[in-house]
Amino acid sequence: MERGGRRRSEPEEADKGRMKRTIIKDWKTRLSYFLQNSSNSNKRKSKKAGKHRNYFRPSPEEAQLWSEAFDELLANKYGLAAFRAFLKSEFCEENIEFWLACEDFKKTKSPQKLTLKAKKIYNDFIEKEAPKEINIDFQTKNMIAQNIQEATHTCFSVAQKRVYSLMENNSYPRFLESEFYQELCKKTPISRAAQGT
Repeated sequence: MERGGRRRSEPEEADKGRMKRTIIKDWKTRLSYFLQNSSNSNKRKSKKAGKHRNYFRPSPEEAQLWSEAFDELLANKYGLAAFRAFLKSEFCEENIEFWLACEDFKKTKSPQKLTLKAKKIYNDFIEKEAPKEINIDFQTKNMIAQNIQEATHTCFSVAQKRVYSLMENNSYPRFLESEFYQELCKKTPISRAAQGT
């Protein structure tokens, strides 16, 4: 009976190892997708400025800074992409997408564009049965519906703060515990050949 138990646990361990590698590979694929898309959208801007920025894997020290504050993570392009990939794996990426849409909305100068963006954000994230509906209370949804009639930069402030708090208190701690983040924080041993160059 003991032997039978061992035989069952060895394949289970092998399955766990394969699953772990698959999850990490999936993370890397998603992350590269988000990084590619964010760098593609910035290519137009960077070409105007005459510079092109590539986003490389952060050093373990840089990645560890993300655990000091949620804002540190969001301020880093690679960190933001990694967090988005993590939220996607938890089926709640609408939270970061809404937060980013609000950040973009607040930078809008033109009153016409402000109104158009407000309606788009409302249609995408707020209204009932929206394709990326965020989890906020009925009163906040009603307040937003009234506010977007005459859109101002603060239309979504209350909802954005709630979503930020939700991510900071729920998703962010789980991200810091994730295997992918732990992998980023690992220091890789430097080979002698690399040290000599």
